[in-house]
Amino acid sequence: MKKADGVVKKGNKRQRVERHISAALRILMVCLTLLLQIAVVLGLAFATKRYSTVIYLAMELIALICAVGVLNRGGSPSYKISWILLILAVPVAGMILYVLWGGTHQAKQLSLKYVPLPVERQSARMESSNNIVRLSKTLPTWERLATYLEKRGFLLYRNTEVRYFREGADFFADLITTMEKAQNYIFLEYYILAEGKLWDRIFEVLRQRSAAGVEIKIIFDDFGNITRLSDAMLQQIQDAGIQVQIFNPVHKYVNRLYFNYRDHRKIAVIDGSSAYTGGLNIADEYANIINRLGHWKDTGICLRGEGAWGLASQFAHMWEMLGGTLDNEHDYYRPESTVQGSGFCQCVCDGPMNNPDNPAEETYLQLISNARRFLYMTTPYLAIEESMVKALCIAGDGGVDVRLMVPAIPDHKFTYLVAETYYGQLMAHGVKIYKYSPGFLHSKTVMVDREVALVGSINMDYRSFQLHYECGVLIYDMPAVEEIFEDMDNIVQASAQYTQEDWDKRPWYRKTMETVLKLFAIWM
Repeated sequence: MKKADGVVKKGNKRQRVERHISAALRILMVCLTLLLQIAVVLGLAFATKRYSTVIYLAMELIALICAVGVLNRGGSPSYKISWILLILAVPVAGMILYVLWGGTHQAKQLSLKYVPLPVERQSARMESSNNIVRLSKTLPTWERLATYLEKRGFLLYRNTEVRYFREGADFFADLITTMEKAQNYIFLEYYILAEGKLWDRIFEVLRQRSAAGVEIKIIFDDFGNITRLSDAMLQQIQDAGIQVQIFNPVHKYVNRLYFNYRDHRKIAVIDGSSAYTGGLNIADEYANIINRLGHWKDTGICLRGEGAWGLASQFAHMWEMLGGTLDNEHDYYRPESTVQGSGFCQCVCDGPMNNPDNPAEETYLQLISNARRFLYMTTPYLAIEESMVKALCIAGDGGVDVRLMVPAIPDHKFTYLVAETYYGQLMAHGVKIYKYSPGFLHSKTVMVDREVALVGSINMDYRSFQLHYECGVLIYDMPAVEEIFEDMDNIVQASAQYTQEDWDKRPWYRKTMETVLKLFAIWM
């Protein structure tokens, strides 16, 4: 296959070595910059005793100017504050790290082409506008959110059947069955694509369908798969005639260290008529084939009908931004079958290329602010802006039944401690915190007033809102919303409520560690 298509090549020993060592480079760079900071201070103290104070004050002045520049740029206030503190505390190290990872130029340095989204037909845009009018008559509260997203290119669809999956095993069983019937194409885009029993089943289907002439394309994030997908398996995928694009290949950024951005999306599209998303990666723990952290609770949805194009077009856009070419015109990948379904659905995607405009974060804020009776949320991680904390507190004070469901068993200890720092303030304003006891809760779902729900890959943290490419689907006034409500109620029943007493009895060293870690939340 052509090099221009970005297809994985065989026998590149240098790339293979770099993929395995690059994860350590970021930590090494932090250590080296801190050592440089210490060396500069000591060098000034011993080599230029007479002028060391003046020189260091000059460095602090430069750091102050840099900090003012950070303050005046757009984007997350907490993100800016963290960088300002680092730059002022250790000027040399802080400014070097900011140049590498904190500025606005990094996303532009990725190997992403500036290509527009697939052009929507005039008839589709008009139908979306008509659907918003219809939505305003049945659920007027949500007209503003739907309009906001439509102006960012996310059309509102009806004539779509939505199926909600409460468990990963059921999700993948349905996905595999649908892929077995594929006649035209299969698109897969996943943050983690891990070898194991689940992947063996999926790969066998992909191999068979490719041999039958089905067009198959896969996108995966390189950083997320450094230890999960071997080069030998990549070669087998290529040999099966499957085209692969790697998001942000680490070997291309070893020298520049621009691998802070990741493709965290989970998208599968088959023949344009079926599209899947949710919190589920392709790995054995997500289907509970192996026991990693107890019962792995995750959820997903399948769209059949017009709404499937919302995810298909996003995959096509990412494929082309990565330098790939589609085998056919965009219209070839649109849904052909007609499905009768009630309600509406709307895809929402986000990524660092459009910062400081963040549709994912704004969608969360509007879901919280518009809640009148119920606001149920699941997230494995919690590291949010003060604006979102305040919105949750206002909802709780306003009498909304706000329930936040989080894991009781963490997969990352430090992020778990950061999440805990928010609980005291939230509980003081009536927000109920539930820790999922049977295992690890990885679902990223929001349900509001039994009217609207969001299911996707978006965590409630800085990475998802600022650094990652993410996706989700809003469903309005559909039967699946009630299924999500019931599933969330079951999660609450299986969870232990975190109380004010739990918060108060934390040992002093845990409180201290949490306070310190919160300063670094944006990098976790």
